[in-house]
Amino acid sequence: VIRAKVVGKKLMKDGPFGTMRYTVKQMKMYRGFQIMPHVQYIYTEASESLCGVKLEVNKYQYLITGRVYEGKVYTGLCNWYEKWDRLTLSQRKGLNHRYHLGCGCKIRPCYYVPCFATSKNECIWTDMLSNFGHSGYQAKHYACIQRAEGYCSWYRGWAPPDKTIINATDP
Repeated sequence: VIRAKVVGKKLMKDGPFGTMRYTVKQMKMYRGFQIMPHVQYIYTEASESLCGVKLEVNKYQYLITGRVYEGKVYTGLCNWYEKWDRLTLSQRKGLNHRYHLGCGCKIRPCYYVPCFATSKNECIWTDMLSNFGHSGYQAKHYACIQRAEGYCSWYRGWAPPDKTIINATDP
């Protein structure tokens, strides 16, 4: 999980459809230090129809998640990637302070009701019920963290104060 700016791209002629190699300037790494302490390239399928992502060069900083395979970092449409300035304050705070508390938790997507956790270390993700997915309210404002005795649950944390309500606090 990194915050990076794309500074170049090159179509690699490997495989039947090719792979896009993005050169990135890593701003910050949130997770994965032990596997790869610094990321210079991000690989993805060249075609969006094969789940490849399109990142713009020298335009935005991105939050990019992915996996390491044979010493290379890969990302795709099933991974979380977003323009940094489109992340909510809760998501940014989660990256820096909260998401690591959920490493022992599993997020179970709920596509239709009823949905139930099958173990104490699961959080039920309901954004899929409304087809919002990664851009849904739960994904934007909550973190699944491990609580006492190994139970996982959603935590809202701090959010910017609502100026329409006076003397109110956020849980």
